[in-house]
Amino acid sequence: MAAVIRRGDAARVSTPPQLSGLQRRFLRARANPLRALVQVGDGGVSPAVLRAIDASLEGHELVKVRLRQPEDKKREAAQLAVDTRSALVGLVGHTVILYRPHPDEPKIELPDRANA
Repeated sequence: MAAVIRRGDAARVSTPPQLSGLQRRFLRARANPLRALVQVGDGGVSPAVLRAIDASLEGHELVKVRLRQPEDKKREAAQLAVDTRSALVGLVGHTVILYRPHPDEPKIELPDRANA
């Protein structure tokens, strides 16, 4: 299902990327040295947190989000991916790795079987 992203007066349609296992491994390796750009505090996921994650994905494509004491971290990580229209790359401890390519100028080139 496509989601509409409002950017100024223009609307773009974005769907979460479908990643293969090879692409997930590639992105987890790229995310390893990164620091969490967004931290979810005791208040949980709020609209402001979702906007911060969305802005981080827009600028970086691959981001880490640190969860603080989640009740169900797998469910919360999956919900973050749905809410931000991104792919859940991985969950390491309380850190969620999300990926969403830039709609106009992707920075990260994902490998495929032919290039592996």
